[in-house]
Amino acid sequence: MTMKQWKSAGIWTCLVLLLLLMMTAPGGAFAAQADESGARQNLSSTKKGVQEPFKIKIVDAETGRGIPLVELKTTNNILYYTDSAGVVAFSEPGLMDQSVFFHLSSHGYDIPADMFGNRGQAVQITSGGTITIEMNRVNIAERLYRITGQGIYRDSMLLGLGAPIQEPLINGLVMGQDSVQTITYNDKLYWFWGDTDRPAYPLGNFRVTGATSQLLQNGGLDPDAGVNLDYFTSPDGFVKSLVPQLPDGAGIAWVFGLMTAKDSTGHERLLAGYSTHNPGLNAFGILAFNDNIKEFEQVVQFPSIDDWRHPGGQATYYEENGLGYWLFTEHRMPNLRVPASYDAIIDYTQYESFTALTPGTTYNGAQTSLERDANGQLVWGWKKNTPPLKQDQEKELIHLGVIQASDLQYYQLKDADTGEEVQISSSSVEWNAYRQRYVMIGQQLQGKTSVLGEIWYAEAPAPQGPWTNAKKIVTHDNYTFYNVAQHKNFNKYGGRVIYFEGTYTNTFTNHVATPRYNYNQIMYKLDLGNPELGLTPVQGKTGQ
Repeated sequence: MTMKQWKSAGIWTCLVLLLLLMMTAPGGAFAAQADESGARQNLSSTKKGVQEPFKIKIVDAETGRGIPLVELKTTNNILYYTDSAGVVAFSEPGLMDQSVFFHLSSHGYDIPADMFGNRGQAVQITSGGTITIEMNRVNIAERLYRITGQGIYRDSMLLGLGAPIQEPLINGLVMGQDSVQTITYNDKLYWFWGDTDRPAYPLGNFRVTGATSQLLQNGGLDPDAGVNLDYFTSPDGFVKSLVPQLPDGAGIAWVFGLMTAKDSTGHERLLAGYSTHNPGLNAFGILAFNDNIKEFEQVVQFPSIDDWRHPGGQATYYEENGLGYWLFTEHRMPNLRVPASYDAIIDYTQYESFTALTPGTTYNGAQTSLERDANGQLVWGWKKNTPPLKQDQEKELIHLGVIQASDLQYYQLKDADTGEEVQISSSSVEWNAYRQRYVMIGQQLQGKTSVLGEIWYAEAPAPQGPWTNAKKIVTHDNYTFYNVAQHKNFNKYGGRVIYFEGTYTNTFTNHVATPRYNYNQIMYKLDLGNPELGLTPVQGKTGQ
């Protein structure tokens, strides 16, 4: 070792000895005692920071029910969101035991502004305390709860309040699920979704996920309370893929237009239209659910992705002239159907559209050929080998004068309050016994407050229409709520109260994603007896 290294080592040795001397001297003992006291103070501060949460509950001023999806924002922009019980468990170090102002906001709900335009309330926060705050509902429909995803009753559980569903925190390791399809089959309610997110990695399940729930008469939950989903899962606990690799080789698969029909052996089968993507559209066809392995199997792939004859959207069963049909909203409106038999469903040539086009022709702008009878009246009807006349196409033909003002129009929905047009992006149609009408829950395209987040109610004497007037029932502020689905099995009081859900997502917006709620399903309830809907009493029965 060199002299320089020896000198360095000697200096460090002296410093260590000096430090030890200081620690053993009276002054050093005081320093150590001060450090111990500081540690005790820090521990005390830590204990003080971890206090029993303060319960904040936001309720509907009309019903008293907790409101899910309410944003609470402090003056330094800390954000909280109520769970499905309308509850926030507030335990913010530094903000306990004092007054805290919360800005309050929620899609379709409001609270009066103060003199400075602030909408919210100052709350005296105390450990273990509670407060209930009312908000006024702007929506006609009432938001009930989130159905899918993590932390549905997170804050309620933190407060020890419990929850109405069996899996209130995470079920099937599902973080988010897209676009629901439901159908009654084998005495249960079957649920299927599209792309599904997981906790372990940003990429999830892209080949359909599913679950069942008990019907109300078999012990299922009251739909006002929630849904107990029994997911089909893999050994790792995450929801399993329900569509194995198909011959077209595409990586993504979705199912739509759920149907039941008896096969050649007389066995009732659960069928679905499917599409595959890679990531562009790759194929259409029909799948059948295998009850033994709990997966879909391919029945047939249809010949062309450019053909309109494939089931999709939401499906509903109805009868006409003693014959049963499955009706679909694949083309936004209920203008596609197929006879409710196994052989017809798997044969794309058996699909019919509701259209005014001359049989065998297609839409061609000003040169479009429309079918008219001997008196010059437009002939709307179910026609094979002829594509549907869509809402925007009908509008264009009216503008061009090809369809005249005196002609019967089927899809020109108007706002019942303002008379403004309502273009539909997706819809769900079901027969309603209370209204003696077919009821549509429709998602608007290009609404005033969101591109794809405004939901409307309409009704018609037949499933294909004519659809004329609509009333807005749900609104979103720059947020998407798409692929709405009615739950006819949940209807109450003879159909006076109906239930529907949709996918809540910031897709197609520039809005920041709402924690936990984004890319998940939210349930709504609508009372058709609500005078705000402005519905006229129904005279006589006009449907099935």
